[in-house]
Amino acid sequence: MNQCNAVVLLPPPDHVVGLSVPGHRPEAGHVLCELGEDHGHAHAAMLWDEGGRPGSAVWARWDAERTELVPLPWCSALDTRDEACGLFAGHPSGHSWQVTDPTDEAIRRALAEQHPHSVPRAPSSG
Repeated sequence: MNQCNAVVLLPPPDHVVGLSVPGHRPEAGHVLCELGEDHGHAHAAMLWDEGGRPGSAVWARWDAERTELVPLPWCSALDTRDEACGLFAGHPSGHSWQVTDPTDEAIRRALAEQHPHSVPRAPSSG
């Protein structure tokens, strides 16, 4: 499934503004939803992880009404290679390995066409 394309503009957190040099206020930045499209719930983007403890990842969650920063535990699901899902526990839609960023995929395809010798090919079956 494709990644959701919802974007929100986040102002810098107050504690970051408080640490900034006078006259050099940090700028707001855009974040892109990391969930699979049609997830039907609040959008989400992971902002930072404070060390792998339960609830240590801070996520931006937003909908049409409001945006909030919330600590959420990681999803415990593993793929067939024992790679962990990169989303929060209880997330809607598919796991991170099931979500494709269409921009990254378009770049990969363009590079494969322009430089076929430098892009790994999928293993052939049979």
